[in-house]
Amino acid sequence: MEKFKPFIVLASILFALTLVIPAVLVLPFNDGKASGKLGEELAKGKASTSKTVSSSKKEAAIEVAVFRSAQSKIEKVKLEDYLVGVVAAEMPADFNEEALKAQALAARTYIVNRLISKTQLGMPKSALAKGALVTDTQLHQVYKNDAEQRRDWGKDYAWKKKRVQEAVRATSGQILTYKNKPIDALFFSTSNGYTESSEELWGGSIPYLKSVSSPWDRGTEKFMSKMEIPISQFEARLGVKVGSGGTIGKIIARTKGKRVAKVDFNGRILTGKAIREKLDLRSTDFAWERKGNKIVITTKGFGHGVGMSQYGANGMAAQGKNYKEIVKHYYQGVQITSADNMLQTITAQK
Repeated sequence: MEKFKPFIVLASILFALTLVIPAVLVLPFNDGKASGKLGEELAKGKASTSKTVSSSKKEAAIEVAVFRSAQSKIEKVKLEDYLVGVVAAEMPADFNEEALKAQALAARTYIVNRLISKTQLGMPKSALAKGALVTDTQLHQVYKNDAEQRRDWGKDYAWKKKRVQEAVRATSGQILTYKNKPIDALFFSTSNGYTESSEELWGGSIPYLKSVSSPWDRGTEKFMSKMEIPISQFEARLGVKVGSGGTIGKIIARTKGKRVAKVDFNGRILTGKAIREKLDLRSTDFAWERKGNKIVITTKGFGHGVGMSQYGANGMAAQGKNYKEIVKHYYQGVQITSADNMLQTITAQK
């Protein structure tokens, strides 16, 4: 359930730090606030039904070209249908409705940012993908269409579809911004009790992607995991020697998110990120012990750890927090902003 492969995220971060987006420059928000009546109502936390319908109409005018990786073809879908397909694929439909709304808001922010910048980061070079904006994989956002939702949900299709649609429509016209620009709304499955700062994994410091506590993940189904690996494979994958003693490397540094930053194997230093990738671990918060000719590895959390924890969001919602409180906890210093002007610009450019 990992979201956004690291090399794509690094490119995205560097892109976001260096690229000036013309569409944003020509359509700034007033003094960092959402523009128009909807913006005023969002700022007060009480957007009206009529304005939500208005925003839905703006979204209805926009199509997203998705490259379907398995079929090697492009599927063009309405923005709302795309968002429903993303939320359906990325988060369990039986999660709390406020968590689903938070996921919908993150998904909309991501795709609006992509529509504006028109970046092709992570897109296949194949001619079959020409004209597509995103793939349907973790490189961007996982997407499943209605037929796939019916297949996966079976007899639960009707109520699950309704929950996801309601979450998308409840956040219609809203995106997350930082200094008037859409954020890089990264998310992942489960934290180890803390999220990770962007610079700890990819080197680019993003103000709204800082380590925050996430105690709601503890005890959830994906919080802890164990795996066994033969010592010979462990040594081969990492390019190290374990030796006959009980010590298997020494952790010499941890990140702000309490994950492993560096491990010293008799003078050979490996990063936690490299170890995770080479051993295909669920997270960089790991510990291990030798048992016979095998090494037992225990991990906490699931995913890269940067941005919003999905299980953490569900836990917050279960404690009565709404989606606005959830996203503002995981994305520090952001605003929930009307996307009307940006959506209108995208439509005008068609």
